[in-house]
Amino acid sequence: MSTRDDAAGQRGPSATTVLDPFRGSKLAVPEVRELPKPPSRWLPLIGPGIIAAGVGLSSGEFVLFPFIASQVGLVFVWAAVVGVVTQFFVTMEIERYALATGETAVTGFSRFWPHWGLVFAILTYGANLWPGWATSSATLISFLTGGTPRYIAIGLLVAIGLILTLAPVVYVALEKIQMVKVAAVLLLLVVGAFAAITATAWRDVPTIVTEATFPAAELGFATLFGAMIFAGAGGGQNLVQSNWIRDKGFGMGHYVPRLQSPVTGEPEAVPSTGYVFRTEGPEGEENLRRWRGWWRFANIEQLSTFVAITVVSIFFTSLLAYSTVFGLEDLPNDIQFVRVEGEQLAEAVGDWFGVFFWIIGAFSLFGAALGITDYTSRMAADVLKTSYLRGADESRIYFWLTWGLVAIGCVVLLVGFDQPIALVVVSATVGGLMMTIYSALLIATNRKLLPAPLRVKGVRLALLVAAILIYGTATVLTMSQQIPKLFGGE
Repeated sequence: MSTRDDAAGQRGPSATTVLDPFRGSKLAVPEVRELPKPPSRWLPLIGPGIIAAGVGLSSGEFVLFPFIASQVGLVFVWAAVVGVVTQFFVTMEIERYALATGETAVTGFSRFWPHWGLVFAILTYGANLWPGWATSSATLISFLTGGTPRYIAIGLLVAIGLILTLAPVVYVALEKIQMVKVAAVLLLLVVGAFAAITATAWRDVPTIVTEATFPAAELGFATLFGAMIFAGAGGGQNLVQSNWIRDKGFGMGHYVPRLQSPVTGEPEAVPSTGYVFRTEGPEGEENLRRWRGWWRFANIEQLSTFVAITVVSIFFTSLLAYSTVFGLEDLPNDIQFVRVEGEQLAEAVGDWFGVFFWIIGAFSLFGAALGITDYTSRMAADVLKTSYLRGADESRIYFWLTWGLVAIGCVVLLVGFDQPIALVVVSATVGGLMMTIYSALLIATNRKLLPAPLRVKGVRLALLVAAILIYGTATVLTMSQQIPKLFGGE
């Protein structure tokens, strides 16, 4: 559609109706364009859900849930399903806004108050300044090679900076790495299911439901809440799902240029704040038909990738831990339990499997650290470009933010704060606060800015309210217990 067509298209009453909610904001009013056709072939567009699962296959899957299973058995695995399903519905509301406008959810929030984006960028940095995932990966590497995890983690952080700033198209590189990671994890789980999970563990699977409990007395509320928050994505990662589907070309994101490397990529087009489509008249009817196709595809893409991969992974990694280390005397209550688990797997299956377990775990946690660095920098770059530095190059902002995050992570490690589980719990606490706030803002954004046929309502609206209550209550309880410990309290 030409610029002349765009200008002419915005003069009709239906265009005025669809643009009215965006007027009055300090951000530019979106352009009116037709919604692209939904995909006739789904496979080429599968990807954002795999990235979400790949980044999420980390602390919850290889550290927190197996750690919980090693301490109390399978009685808390149910929380993974609750956490993932809740995140699915929250994430789909994030995707709803991006599909309908080509804008990120954070940009939508900024239309109500221009500094919401800055708030979420700061909170995301607060959650991810602590390089818990890189440290966990480095710890597993040290089981294989020896060395000091702190310095290995610094090397991993530098490698992450190089990967993210030298890839011509950042999304493409991230997607390929996460797909390899997911395939490797699934291979580990398939082999483990046949070779390492004991008959006793399979027999005890029903206790996930029949003996389901919340073992706060044994493990503390913060660890349990951290596991539930990071069962899948959590915190800022959910918000950046709108950036990833936009880079993949979902819905109105088709019109938005992708994030390029300022070093090796092609110069990016000047981005717009967003685009909207008519929902009235003959053109509106066709757009709504296309919308239903996009909405159906986006839901299925998330369910078949993010939800399925995450639930299956947590189930099997918990069973592996339960089969090998549950009930062992003097089992470490920190990341070192993974060393014991690998040694037990080597004894039960063969030395090769213990090594394989540590290699896949290290690669998985490295992939998570890569994705976390990307989405933290990506969110902040989008916020700065959209609200504060409109004439700047977003790719260059992303470059400097990425290396700034790497540098801060190195400093955190050098000053001695390098306990992976503690770092993950800190991140989960901040992430829970973020999820409480943006679940509420999603209701406002998707009810007030989008046309009536596209708005969240019914069961999905009720589930967003439930998410606010769940995350809000858990965050308050966790912060009341965890903050004193960070400052030397009991």
